[in-house]
Amino acid sequence: MNILLINHYAGSPDMGMEFRPYYMAREWIKKGHRVHFIAADFSHLRRKNPEITEDFQEEIIDGIHYHWVKTVKYDGNGVKRFLTMLQFVGKIRRNAKRILESIAPDVVITSSTYPLDTYAGQKLVKKSKKPVQLIHEIHDMWPITPIELYHMPKWHPFVILMQWGENSFCKHADKVVSLPCNAKKYLMEHGMSADKFVHISNGIVKEEWEYPEPLEPNIKQCISDWKKENKFIICFFGSVIHSYALTTLLDAVEQLNDSRLQVIIVGNGIDKQELVEKSKNNSQVFFFEPIPKNQIPSLLEEVDAIYVAGKGNSVFRFGICMNKLFDSMMSGKPLLYAVDAPNNYVVDYQCGVSVEAENVDELTKGIEKLLSASTEELYVMGQRGRQAVLENFTYDILADKFLDVMKY
Repeated sequence: MNILLINHYAGSPDMGMEFRPYYMAREWIKKGHRVHFIAADFSHLRRKNPEITEDFQEEIIDGIHYHWVKTVKYDGNGVKRFLTMLQFVGKIRRNAKRILESIAPDVVITSSTYPLDTYAGQKLVKKSKKPVQLIHEIHDMWPITPIELYHMPKWHPFVILMQWGENSFCKHADKVVSLPCNAKKYLMEHGMSADKFVHISNGIVKEEWEYPEPLEPNIKQCISDWKKENKFIICFFGSVIHSYALTTLLDAVEQLNDSRLQVIIVGNGIDKQELVEKSKNNSQVFFFEPIPKNQIPSLLEEVDAIYVAGKGNSVFRFGICMNKLFDSMMSGKPLLYAVDAPNNYVVDYQCGVSVEAENVDELTKGIEKLLSASTEELYVMGQRGRQAVLENFTYDILADKFLDVMKY
């Protein structure tokens, strides 16, 4: 098949996020399919953006044909970012004939986080001289997320446009692939027929775990010193922001006051300085700078347990699909998990300790359970998580599931 994936923010290992389209495409290419991306030349998610001179300039990265669309640069989530969405979708629609002639897709996947790209996909399908399947992929729930989490009113023009987009893909897409596992009923209320819905989660790339980069020497040395003191090391890695309930973790460490415990937080984020200040008198908490993604397996190999948590919010009712959850399970270490959502892999696969989100007393009890567990019990928990990932959540498996959604 010729597969065309439209994702405003699509990246690559060299550029940075988003990674999911790249990982999927690489597996599809191994199966003999030809994959094209249409993506914007600027994304706030990437470390490095491509330099192009014209719209739809092509670049081949690891066998994937990237077609870059020129868009304006922006900062944050203001009006300028919204205008780039309109610019990106508008250019694809205006160049539909050119795209169809050069790519001739059999499948069009719209996957830009925001739902407006469905209009670009629908235009391509309508203009095509051959049958083309249209699949819409949901990463985040828009516009319900800005309504419920950021209190945007339903009458806000941005919300109205996003709602039109959501209603449109629910009605016109042949299939809806959703990362949130529990979104089916909600989408049916917005016009999707039940048989269109397919859940395909995030996952891991096995090669990244087979050939990881060595851990930063200063972090490795610190961990080695703590191990000599028989410390039990709990690690958090990722964006250091309040959304990941790090304040709850710091409060639990202080409340427990157990000299056996050492918590390390690896990463950066807008709330890091505040959290550093909060814990400055607690030697059981230590902060490190972020490390490259390909060092994460080496980091997790050195610790005893991994903290994965999230502040409670209403959008979690649709399910969660954190990348860090699958990385943590793949590490073979037990999880200290504190997320309130309908899908709970830690409970399902018995790969750690699960407690109520944002509950300091319960989190303290969860840490105590890990501290009191035997080495064998901890090992068994960790291996259950790793096995669950290898059987269900590797990108070769997930890409095959996605191919099953496509018409041949």
